[in-house]
Amino acid sequence: MKRVLVLEDNFIIAMEAEDILKSLGIEHVEIATNSAEASALIEAQSFDFALLDVNLGAETSFDFAGILVARGVAFGFVSGYGEDTIFPAPLRDIPRISKPFNEVSVGSLLGLAIPGQS
Repeated sequence: MKRVLVLEDNFIIAMEAEDILKSLGIEHVEIATNSAEASALIEAQSFDFALLDVNLGAETSFDFAGILVARGVAFGFVSGYGEDTIFPAPLRDIPRISKPFNEVSVGSLLGLAIPGQS
């Protein structure tokens, strides 16, 4: 896996995610802070995986997740709100982890979202 998109509205958490992904062998990480930025990135380049924060301030990442599904890009969710978030039916089986995350939990998420990847 070479290219990962991180959709996270908190800059510090996004940078932490980037560091963890690179420690797991990801070559290139792009960060978007909202769905519009993420949509522009996915139009401009291809990604092997996307790590999506569920709650992005005034929006959620669910609409962007639909774009990823349509494009066939594997992804997983990260949430600071545990299981209280109600996921739309088509997204309920997408792998997810809770904040705070670490190398082990992100690696596990990659393994769940992309069989054979850890």
